[in-house]
Amino acid sequence: MALRLPKQDYQDIERIVEFDFVRATEAAALNSLRWLGRGDKEAADAAASDAIRGMFDLMNICGEVVIGEGIKDEAPGIFKGEQLGTWVPGSPQFDIAIDPIDGTTNISKGAPNSISCIAAASPEKGVKVALRDVPSFYMSKLAYGPRVIEYMKKRGDSLHLEMPIAEVLGIVARAVDKRVQDVAVMMLDRPRHKEIVEQIRAAGASLRMIGDGDIAAAIAPSLSDSDVDLYMGIGGSPEAVLAAAGIKCLGGDMQCKMWPRDEKERKKLIADGYEKDLDRVYSADDLANGQNIIFCATGISDSALLRGIRAHGGVTAVTHSILMRAKSKTVRFIRARHNLQTKTIRLRSDNREHII
Repeated sequence: MALRLPKQDYQDIERIVEFDFVRATEAAALNSLRWLGRGDKEAADAAASDAIRGMFDLMNICGEVVIGEGIKDEAPGIFKGEQLGTWVPGSPQFDIAIDPIDGTTNISKGAPNSISCIAAASPEKGVKVALRDVPSFYMSKLAYGPRVIEYMKKRGDSLHLEMPIAEVLGIVARAVDKRVQDVAVMMLDRPRHKEIVEQIRAAGASLRMIGDGDIAAAIAPSLSDSDVDLYMGIGGSPEAVLAAAGIKCLGGDMQCKMWPRDEKERKKLIADGYEKDLDRVYSADDLANGQNIIFCATGISDSALLRGIRAHGGVTAVTHSILMRAKSKTVRFIRARHNLQTKTIRLRSDNREHII
């Protein structure tokens, strides 16, 4: 009689399932591609969400969405508290932060800078909250790469979110061995950034404005071969957490602070018990805590992080994805060629496989 091996308590479960998370973002990107440039961001978001849910329906995990999307712009989306995965008893647990499409406006316009991304964290001893749900709508952000961190350790210089922009640019320039005028800063193109833009230009740095999608932009300075040196500006709080997960895996860092849109939001945050947190500057590790963190993303249209999908005559499509783990700091760039005659995507809406 054959002996059955005892069930193993596998402590590195994210290593086993990480590629399934990439399949989810690939599916979202491919399923939303037909909406590129069609002027309907809600339809694109719905298509991406349907594909992600469909892929998770095949994954033996107990996943709970702790940071979702959709509420901000009332678009269809995957929401906080939603359960993803089969939830078969005994399946590994994951907290999930998700944005089926970061840059929905971009995809509707056929513009660059849209990705599908997921961050996930399995339970870890000593970590109470792996992916922090920040209560404010927006955060002020400053993101930079490993070279800046190494320079600050050696020289004793320190960046701070609220220090004069000219000083920030000076430290970053020395860290990446550039003149200030050669430092490239990425930022969302918004009226609220008028003063920051003026200060960056007065200092002589190069400014690269994007329409939407600041997850890819915030991660970009941490990529070793990126030509973006710094990300700054005010953007969504859920996006800050997703970016923090990616930045941690790359060895970079970011600083963020809650940015109430108006006095009404400030008063509500205080009433809800967040008065002390309003002045707190969060690091990447505060937003994405611990080592059991996975980050993955697939490009839909070209961004500073990833190339977008390349479709060839309705026959093949090539996707470009990134997959990273905080524990090992392994960064995988995955170029996948999909045969559109045979490739299928499982959709939650009817629980069936569909030819793209």
